[in-house]
Amino acid sequence: MPPASGSPESSAGTTQRHLVRVPHRLRRGPMRGITRRTVLTVATGAVTVPAVSTATAAAADTTTATSEGRQAASGPNPVLRTDLVTRVTPRNNWLVTAVAVQYSHRIDLRGGVIPPTAFQVKATVGKQTAARTVTRVYPNTVAEVDDRSDPGRPGDRLIVELDPNDSNARAAGTDPLPLDRAYSVRQVADVRTPGGELVLRAGPFASRNNEILTPVVDDFAAGSFTDSSGFELDFRLYLPEGFVRNPQTRTRYPLVLTLHGGGEVADNNMTQLTSNRIAVTFAKPERQRRNPAFVLSPQIPLPRPMDGPDGTDWTDAKVQAALIELIDTFVSEHSRNVDTDRLYVVGLSSGGRGIYSLLAKRPEVFAAALPTAGWGDPAAMERITHIPMWADHSVDDPVVPYREGRFGNPGTWTLMNALEAAGAPVSRGEWANDLPKAQFEARSRELLRRSRAARSHVLFTSYTSGTTPVNPHFAWAQTYENDVVIDWLFGQSR
Repeated sequence: MPPASGSPESSAGTTQRHLVRVPHRLRRGPMRGITRRTVLTVATGAVTVPAVSTATAAAADTTTATSEGRQAASGPNPVLRTDLVTRVTPRNNWLVTAVAVQYSHRIDLRGGVIPPTAFQVKATVGKQTAARTVTRVYPNTVAEVDDRSDPGRPGDRLIVELDPNDSNARAAGTDPLPLDRAYSVRQVADVRTPGGELVLRAGPFASRNNEILTPVVDDFAAGSFTDSSGFELDFRLYLPEGFVRNPQTRTRYPLVLTLHGGGEVADNNMTQLTSNRIAVTFAKPERQRRNPAFVLSPQIPLPRPMDGPDGTDWTDAKVQAALIELIDTFVSEHSRNVDTDRLYVVGLSSGGRGIYSLLAKRPEVFAAALPTAGWGDPAAMERITHIPMWADHSVDDPVVPYREGRFGNPGTWTLMNALEAAGAPVSRGEWANDLPKAQFEARSRELLRRSRAARSHVLFTSYTSGTTPVNPHFAWAQTYENDVVIDWLFGQSR
């Protein structure tokens, strides 16, 4: 892409034409929204990063006894800190899945098991206090959930896992919930080894959470871009590990651009990462080991498109102009490290609409696209027949109808017909959206095989009516867990 037009100026008025790169990413850093994260400020084509580390206050942060009954560090089981562990899930958004309690000493159960009834957890959100259901408790060396059937290892932390199906498990609605010190955890029964040795004594005091930890999300830096017209667009950015270790490397990485849906239009610079797995899928460690990449996740500011005539989405002229300028600027500033033949765009709902519009506006830029539950202008399809695409949509989508679409523009089924009429053969498949992962990927693999046999670079998956869990509009839950689709995306090049 050509660099963005305009004279890059910082908010202080000094001209900046280079990117100050993040010297290191702060893994597993605690979060209070984004205020404790490295912040990138991008003003009219320049990105600035303060050379400070805000990864953790854990080393200096100790538990203090309060009138709320917080357990003192000098007690029989000295608690140093208590953190919430959250998870971005495919279908249930952002959930608090555990509490990690750090002690001043190592906990070794010597083969013993802690019963869930030994701990009580309560959450107070919106002035409503309710218990959370404890499902497992085990020691660990880090503040992370261990998904193995025999979890944990001797360490200075106890992981208190919580039932994700609790009605008060969510960490966000349209915005992140106020979870600072919202959770309390109390030990109500002694913990002993199988031989009867006392390991942790029950007590009357409760600990409240210090921080909120979200694996993968915590690895995204937070930034803001102001384009040449003065329009501001927040974003989150994931940097591949090889680039972080050596910013002077000449290794070139793909760039994945994620376009969120209308529900994530906000001023929090968070929910575009936490409302679904469209971004974290590309940044999770196992995917980055296979396909290291930059992941750029902008967020449209309020108002939301469903809030009235002033609402915005990715096709809004000022939003799209800022988005294009942000991409151009990032690629220009990282010209040594971004593989411009492997720029990918993924989006869901109004983000799918944004994809069709963006591809038509810049048909020479992107190597491939994944639009889910989108809609758009059939007349624009003739400009993007050369771009590899894997689209999907639920047949019974009530929000963005499969055929009719929204706001006078048709849905995916009609757009795929328009692409085919314009000369791009479309390989189609239909199956249930609630299949187990192995079966779902097997169906995807078969569709991909047929597309290759037909020399088709456009694929379209329809999900049978009544099979998309939670809401038929949420077709994307399986998309970003589907390794066949993600592998296909990274295999595309201009």
